[in-house]
Amino acid sequence: MGLYNTFITHTLRESPAGHFTLADDDGCVPAPEPPAPSGAATATAAAAPGGRTVSGCPASLRVPGAAHQRVSCLDELTTAGTVASGHTDPADWAGLTPKDLPTPSGVPGVQIDGYFPDTSATNTNHGWMHDAQFVLRLPDRWNGGLVVSGTPGNREQYANDRAIGDWVLSRGYAFAATDKGNTGTSFQRDGRRPGDAIAEWNTRLTQLTRAARAVVAQRYHRPPARTLATGMSNGGYLVRWQLENHPELYDGGVDWEGTLWRADGPHLFTFLPPALRHYPVYAAGGPAAGAARKAMHAAGYPAGSEFLWPYHHTYYWGLTQRIYREELDPGYPGADADYDWAARPERVRGAVDRIALTGRIGKPLMTVHGTLDVLLPITRDSDVYARMVREAGRGGLHRYYRVEGGTHTDALVDAFPDRLRPLVPCHRSAFTALEGWIGRGERPPAGRTVPLPAGAGAAELLAGCRL
Repeated sequence: MGLYNTFITHTLRESPAGHFTLADDDGCVPAPEPPAPSGAATATAAAAPGGRTVSGCPASLRVPGAAHQRVSCLDELTTAGTVASGHTDPADWAGLTPKDLPTPSGVPGVQIDGYFPDTSATNTNHGWMHDAQFVLRLPDRWNGGLVVSGTPGNREQYANDRAIGDWVLSRGYAFAATDKGNTGTSFQRDGRRPGDAIAEWNTRLTQLTRAARAVVAQRYHRPPARTLATGMSNGGYLVRWQLENHPELYDGGVDWEGTLWRADGPHLFTFLPPALRHYPVYAAGGPAAGAARKAMHAAGYPAGSEFLWPYHHTYYWGLTQRIYREELDPGYPGADADYDWAARPERVRGAVDRIALTGRIGKPLMTVHGTLDVLLPITRDSDVYARMVREAGRGGLHRYYRVEGGTHTDALVDAFPDRLRPLVPCHRSAFTALEGWIGRGERPPAGRTVPLPAGAGAAELLAGCRL
């Protein structure tokens, strides 16, 4: 099971125009993958013992533009097999899904790991110390579709494997994901000017989508019949941006609580500093606690979400404010709790405007967002984006589902099973509704607030979500 243990090694030679071709060095060698030689792009393909082809596993697939790639023929492309075979990294997706989320299996196929040319080196996966890493999975039983995704937060390329990749692979889709070109809590050091690191995220997903479509055509001898973008948090932002700026590449997308950036706000810098100011006063109790609680509500943190505030204050609010402020406003000299967006100079607004969303989507988009999200409060994020889409005249292309009891990361459902519901089944319901919309002309349910079913237990909530 897992990775077959004989390797076929090729060298990808780059032309002056930047195109890559495979050299004719198809010898089978019973050895582990060699390191990428300096100055050359390489590809390594895993075949069956003795050099047999397994399940039609092709040794000659190439990812256009990749500086390095490794092609592996796997008995199992989902995390039911890739954890043991070393073709995912559980640390990438830790904390994103409920512990009882089922893992599908029975999906053999081809996995391609690699990276595009890049100068930053925050991603340590495979020991490559190279950013712009990607993973592309091609199931033997293909349904004709391709799903592409960028990672949430500042995680590496396997972050969506449990929440998204396993499920779409089990449905027959090819699946591709990117690390967005920089990772970790020092991602903001990438680039030369404010906003460069985030702007690269958009470029990298566009790059991967084009490359993945080409690889799909190589593998299955026809292009994908449909290409769908999906992702959560920062990955949801990428879906919005792609459908606004490159609708020609996609047939639609599912945005799971995407981050909102717009120069006039709201955005992280308008609601995180109030949380940093007021939550400690609220937590301390005393005569000022009531006013601090009201100030939190006024900043967008909904009444009834107070039980989530201690965790987010400890792990999310301060770190998130700091690293994105360092990315977009590195010249700010004060404390983050005192940050005042309205008082910042025009150049800072210009940095945000470079990555801003407009609402001018060009293909169908489904948005799912939890009402108890206290990292990206729904009234300061997806409520606003839905209005932007309508004001741009694109409301007919958008469906927006506000999910009662959902929060930013589904792993918190395990800590508060009597107060929260997972969003992963709602994402899947939105995805299948999008399939019907673009594939069969079945209009999805009207956008609404999806109520939390009375008396529903954890198992029922994880099993489905009726939009």
